[in-house]
Amino acid sequence: MASSHATGGDVDSADQRHDSFMIEHDHPSLEGHFPGNPVVPGVLVLDRVLAIAEAWNGQPVGALGLPQVKFVQPLLPGQRAEVALQRQGARMRFEVSHAGALLARGEFGPLS
Repeated sequence: MASSHATGGDVDSADQRHDSFMIEHDHPSLEGHFPGNPVVPGVLVLDRVLAIAEAWNGQPVGALGLPQVKFVQPLLPGQRAEVALQRQGARMRFEVSHAGALLARGEFGPLS
């Protein structure tokens, strides 16, 4: 059974949230990414970040732009990814890390 788990998150303030997720070894996106040495696809990491943001907002984020996204290191299956979100006006900044190491960072917001 393919799965990914979010923890439910902790709201630190009205402008910040911390949460985490894990992509299991049997997730279907890993089959071809990369055989024998699987890495969680960046688009799946972004999907989980947006899902956490939507849960925090209590509604879908709708059409959005991603003006800045940088992947620094790969996330491996079975690793717990820590997500930090920070509201900045209509935009949201995020960082994804594992065991204190930055994996990805960026921002998203409404299309302008």
